Amino acid sequence: MARTERRRRPGLWKSVFFLLVGLGSAVVALRFTRGLAAVTNLSDRFPWGLWIGFDVMCGVGLAAGGFTITTVVYIFDVKRFKPIVRPTILTAFLGYLLVVAALLLDLGRPWNLWRPLVFWNPRSVMFEVAWCVTLYTTVLFLEFSSLIFERLGWRRALVVQQALTLPLVIAGALLSTLHQSSLGSLYLIVPGKLHALWYTPLLPVLFFLSAIAVGLAMVIVESRLSSRAFGARLEMPLLSEVGRVLVAALGVYGVARVYDLVHRHALGLASGASLEALLFRLEFLGGVLLPLALLAVPAVRANIRWLYASALLVVMGFVTNRLNVAITGFEAAQGQRYVPAWSELAVTLMLVAIGFAAFGLAVRHLAVYPKEETHVAHPGLRAVA
Repeated sequence: MARTERRRRPGLWKSVFFLLVGLGSAVVALRFTRGLAAVTNLSDRFPWGLWIGFDVMCGVGLAAGGFTITTVVYIFDVKRFKPIVRPTILTAFLGYLLVVAALLLDLGRPWNLWRPLVFWNPRSVMFEVAWCVTLYTTVLFLEFSSLIFERLGWRRALVVQQALTLPLVIAGALLSTLHQSSLGSLYLIVPGKLHALWYTPLLPVLFFLSAIAVGLAMVIVESRLSSRAFGARLEMPLLSEVGRVLVAALGVYGVARVYDLVHRHALGLASGASLEALLFRLEFLGGVLLPLALLAVPAVRANIRWLYASALLVVMGFVTNRLNVAITGFEAAQGQRYVPAWSELAVTLMLVAIGFAAFGLAVRHLAVYPKEETHVAHPGLRAVA
């Protein structure tokens, strides 16, 4: 029975992958031939929906582990975290590529994406975000290029790339700090529209702090999934230490969040029965306080299942926060509820599926993990890749 199930899994995962890609591709074709109105529930009241709220706002934050871990290893010289640098950079690089793809789908005139890079408007937050995302994606590619040079045997190129590692990491840390916070700055222009539970002058700071926390959580989640899918050895001492640092990151973010609500006399809004209050409690209690309490226990950080579950709670809380800022916080002011169309969900799931498949391909063909740490790939992911 077990053998039969094992033989069926590759076909199942492959079927799911091609189903998602097929559906998403059909929607993309309609989007570019008939416009956004044909495939989304967006409107003048809700010009930014799921593709911005999840694919971009969440995608950028979930890729924050790249600059976090590389900064720790190369700037603060904590070399013991080096074994998890490569998969973290790969996750970040793929994440940003998918963010760019989502932007191309969401923009009304995607062929004008290049214009902010040529026609400068330094007073615009969007201008700063466009430049930082473009430059940081380039930095991630240059950091990732060492795996390609190793595969091709280009030793001179590899030597040059390694010599540039520290400048690239410094540039990546600066660019990430700028655009992670600037994503929050985008919403400072709508004080009368964004709900008081989320609108605050500290929004750029909160966006940056939450990105650091979720970046660390994603390191744990990615390591756990890679271990199960590709047989990569779990660096439990390192992941436990990442969990300990995550406690501090969550603590700083949680204190800043509560201080802001108290200072603005908005904490009472979280105790009501409105949808906004319920989703805020889900975001903060389930995505900050609960994992903070769990990760504060050494036995939880030493157990991969509990560590993974706690990190997953952080990721889910982060996603809820970004969707609350991008969607939920505007619904009351706009006088309507936004519900994504099935086609919007189809495109989002397609991008996620492509991300998983691309990660699998990279692991199979590049030295993302040392050879002695990589065994037989999970049949489902191997079939997708």
